Amino acid sequence: MKKVAVIGAGYWGKNLVRNFSLLDYLGVICDKDPRVLAHIQHLYPGIPCVSSFEQVLNQDESPIDGIVIATPAETHYSLAKKAIIAGKHVFVEKPLALTEKEAQELVGLAEKNGRTLMVGHVLQYHPAILKLKELIDAGELGKIHYIYSNRLNIGKIRSEENILWSFAPHDISVMLMLLSEFPSSVTSCGGNYVQARITDVTMSTLDFPSGVKGHIFVSWLHPFKEQKLVAVGDKKMAVFDDMSEEKLFLYPHAIEWRNRQPMAIKGNPEIVRLELAEPLKAECQHFIDCISNGQLPRTDGREGLRVLRVLNACEVSLRAGGIKIDLSSNNGPLEKRPEIINIAKPDLKPVNEPKSSEGYFVHESSYVDENVSIGDGTKIWHFSHILENTQIGSDCRIGQNVVIGPDVVIGNRCKIQNNVSVYKGITLEDDVFCGPSMVFTNVYNPRAAIRRMDQIKPTLVKIGATIGANATIVCGVTIGRYAFIGAGSVVKEDLKDYALVAGNPARQIGWMCECGIKLGSDLVCDVCGKRYVRGDGKQAAIAPVNGSPNG
Repeated sequence: MKKVAVIGAGYWGKNLVRNFSLLDYLGVICDKDPRVLAHIQHLYPGIPCVSSFEQVLNQDESPIDGIVIATPAETHYSLAKKAIIAGKHVFVEKPLALTEKEAQELVGLAEKNGRTLMVGHVLQYHPAILKLKELIDAGELGKIHYIYSNRLNIGKIRSEENILWSFAPHDISVMLMLLSEFPSSVTSCGGNYVQARITDVTMSTLDFPSGVKGHIFVSWLHPFKEQKLVAVGDKKMAVFDDMSEEKLFLYPHAIEWRNRQPMAIKGNPEIVRLELAEPLKAECQHFIDCISNGQLPRTDGREGLRVLRVLNACEVSLRAGGIKIDLSSNNGPLEKRPEIINIAKPDLKPVNEPKSSEGYFVHESSYVDENVSIGDGTKIWHFSHILENTQIGSDCRIGQNVVIGPDVVIGNRCKIQNNVSVYKGITLEDDVFCGPSMVFTNVYNPRAAIRRMDQIKPTLVKIGATIGANATIVCGVTIGRYAFIGAGSVVKEDLKDYALVAGNPARQIGWMCECGIKLGSDLVCDVCGKRYVRGDGKQAAIAPVNGSPNG
């Protein structure tokens, strides 16, 4: 029997774990977060749980046939590539990658190695969407005028990606499938309301060669949840409402001309009866069928590439204030077209080829100044800028839209998430985690009209510390070893080693183990068993005890 490993068991990955387990195809669960791994191991005690992706690829005792990737989007390309090279079939959640070039490489690599590459566009496995496709193809709706899709909710608001990349891939995938054609142009506009650099609402229009228009409205800042798609034809209109008990409706509304004037003729809606099943379960079973029988997935790598091309064009239009992006000619990957580069990144010199050595990687959309040192194994992702005289250690992960420098020192194995700026005066020791959109400052009392670069106050973040998403670190402080700063906190004073802090201003609320688990009053970690002792005085920092919990 075929077995798969699910990589990433968090927000969405846990649903894949559940379905592959129900289908009895689950072989291994992998997640880097010890808390997630401990929780999932409790729920699935008979399934091996590991924290290393390499361990999944290299295990011999229970070989894995397929790799299911449900990790952050920026990791999809690198994980999928490693899995295909290792001879595994791959099911990767949307998006397939972050650029067309990466997606094309994965498609070519899978075809060359005879491996299945499938993308998680789950709506294409929904019984109501499949039925709607049948009705459109059979001419039941007549000539299609337009399709619009609303995907709206209040939260979960992300810091790693905007609403377009989080919600819209599903709707783009469905529109391309329903119409069996590719748009000739797209436009997209939106607004950033909660976070300055993260778009919360977008409205995109897809123009198709046949004259059909597709409209996609997505938001995580909406008073109620709505997942609805409407297809309007000249004979009938169809409504897919995923929030309704009955999922698909047909409206026999029509427009008739009387006395040379158009008149709306309304009819009663008809419920389309369906055999409902969980779309995700059907999608998981489809992946197993494909790797068992060699059939081509409904949502294969090439389908994922088409969706990505539309998504990237929408992103470029969004950044440029809603201009129309032409997709009618095949001029290669969108991110390589000069006019697109100039729109997407007007402030930095475009990089035409990836900067890499045998040991490190810089994505082609990022820029590295002169006199920069980058250690082996470090990866710098999309739209980031490393300024002069900066040193970055080995095995670091630098996310999207990150600015580092000038004159900054970053240790080994640090992870700097999306939308973070590490300014001059900031030093990160080894194993530091900077969460999405957290903020460092380097001048205490800045004024735009007064130059104060000679008044920079240095900030030191010591080994193993974690800074949560949207936290702010006011300059001139030292963050202790393995300290843990909660999301949204404002740190204005030095923090002790292993301190757990939260709030504005940040206040200590406990102690954290080196593995990232809050310690109880006995200062013994419930997950890894490590023991700690308190120093002199009630408020003194704690320190680990060498050896076992009983040592």
